Amino acid sequence: MHSSDRSREDIRRFVAQAARQDQFLEVVSGEEARARFHRHLDLSPRGEERVPLSAALGRVLSADVTADVDVPGFDRSVVDGFAVRAADTVGAAEDRPVALRLNDEVLAAGHAPELTVEPGTATVIATGGMLPRGADAVVMVETTEAVERPDGLFVTLTRPATPGAFVAAAGSDIGRGEVVLRKGQLLTSREIGVIAAIGLGEVAVVRRPRVAILSTGDEIVAPGQPIRTGAVYDSNGAILAAAVAELGGEPVPLGIAPDEDEALERLVARGLDCDALLLSGGTSKGAGDRSHRIVAQLSDPGIVAHGVALKPGKPLCLAVTGGKPVVILPGFPTSAMFTFHSFVAPVIRALAGLPPALAEEVPAILPVRLGSERGRTEYVMVSLVHSAGAGANEGAGGSELAAYPLSKGSGAVTAFSHADGFLAIDAQAEAVEAGTPVSVQLLGRSLTPADLIVVGSQCIGLNAVLGRLIGDGMTVKALNVGSMGGLAAARRGECDIAPVHLMDPATGTYNTPFLAPGLDLVTGYRRMQGIVFRRGDPRFEGRTAQEAVAAVAGLADCILINRNAGSGTRILTDRLLGPARPTGYWTQAKSHNAVAVAVAQNRADWGVAIETAATLYGLGFLPLQEEHYDFVVPAARRDRPAVRRFVEALEMPEVAEALCAMGFIK
Repeated sequence: MHSSDRSREDIRRFVAQAARQDQFLEVVSGEEARARFHRHLDLSPRGEERVPLSAALGRVLSADVTADVDVPGFDRSVVDGFAVRAADTVGAAEDRPVALRLNDEVLAAGHAPELTVEPGTATVIATGGMLPRGADAVVMVETTEAVERPDGLFVTLTRPATPGAFVAAAGSDIGRGEVVLRKGQLLTSREIGVIAAIGLGEVAVVRRPRVAILSTGDEIVAPGQPIRTGAVYDSNGAILAAAVAELGGEPVPLGIAPDEDEALERLVARGLDCDALLLSGGTSKGAGDRSHRIVAQLSDPGIVAHGVALKPGKPLCLAVTGGKPVVILPGFPTSAMFTFHSFVAPVIRALAGLPPALAEEVPAILPVRLGSERGRTEYVMVSLVHSAGAGANEGAGGSELAAYPLSKGSGAVTAFSHADGFLAIDAQAEAVEAGTPVSVQLLGRSLTPADLIVVGSQCIGLNAVLGRLIGDGMTVKALNVGSMGGLAAARRGECDIAPVHLMDPATGTYNTPFLAPGLDLVTGYRRMQGIVFRRGDPRFEGRTAQEAVAAVAGLADCILINRNAGSGTRILTDRLLGPARPTGYWTQAKSHNAVAVAVAQNRADWGVAIETAATLYGLGFLPLQEEHYDFVVPAARRDRPAVRRFVEALEMPEVAEALCAMGFIK
């Protein structure tokens, strides 16, 4: 069959399948999917093995640990001093010192005593030394004085000792026969120290569950290999392997399976030799999606849920065979990781002998409106910042948190790494309004406020400033929400710094017209905005920006990639276009890089971006206007140490040089 005929046949098959609505036979709630999954799973720990202490960190005890020895194993001194009989020191005082003859022995740690402490005598003893026969106390060397007499060497005491003073009795820490650690306990450095103290060189632990990980799709390329057009690197495989290891499992990478049934069947069979099998991609029922077809061949019971009323994560497929979990995660990274943590992570923890993770939630306020799709519970990744309130000026954070949505989509790789937590939108809600109180579930870690909160416009030049501060040990949280979003955050007291480049359309003045009472402006740097286009395009080459826009604004086949509403670049673009609305006007990119890459990949023909982005992607550039990229600072936060250090960094010669090297003007 000719390749063009084959392509047409693939298209017909896909359209016919879509017409039959053969997407998900049954979409169930998250609770129902989880219940079906667990009903058929064997969630008991996966056996036992003995490991040396050097390999025990992070493992889970499979049995109680009982001491066969006492700790300490003998009465020992806890200070440097003299082993004495307490009865010999009765009545000792400054004006009536008691003198004891010193025995001809020094008791260092690790040496057994040979001489008995007879009445009226004492023995020199070091910290950790074994208490000799006859002694029942130790006096500190600091409270004594050695005296040499004709009849021998004596030590004088000016205060009495009590029986047991400065002595750690045998078995006072751990007694023989005592259970020192319990089955199911996670071994940290502290527990390993206890095991070592009772003399065990190895310990019985739960065997790590072996979790096979298989990425699927012709478009997937292993990291480290050359990338081709239309392909993506396999981030899911690396993320899942690390997540499995974090949860106490042993990841077994199976690599990447192409969209070919025979290869996929072979790799799935290998994966079923492990305790669990995770696949990512191919779970939908569109063209090229094959994973669910292979997994559908499993039995006992096989697939228990395919299609869950969640966003992200609807294509999730859950199966069980012989008590083993087999899960096909969505291919998009955020969807894959969210469904992994929701449905798979608790299973791996159970197989590894770990207790369920405790979910920590914090109250927050949603600062922006969030739309949602009815019929599916939607989970939104958010970054948390402290609003103005008690303690805000000192950097400890106010009493109220603001939850900024990370609008990166289910295909984003960075959403989980940038998020502090997530919030849930009810399946019946169409939107959550700005100012609504929400509950945010933290992502496995306590919330630690950053030293500096930056909310506003994105610019690669800002990295030169923040990179210097981070290198000096400062923690920084930066949220890219556009100039207008940053300005609003500064007004609400939710940030320390709001980068902006807002032009007043009436006057052409940057930033100062937008300041409100209580906001200060810190001068930043200048950057050139202009038209970006593919070099050699005669519609732009050799013209000014204004000439080029006038020539192409009415051309249906000359596509614009615009910027998002509220950004400084969008304001500049609208001023340039006037009433014109070229093809592509309503297509909005959220960064200068996104504009440049759309033009470079021929998805658009032109857009407005900074010159640095044009250079980065090898594009042509028509200068339009030098803009001011400045920083709005809430006056109440101006004297915070982190803010002062930021302002100082702006003036450092090395920062200015770095900005200049990137094409910015300080």
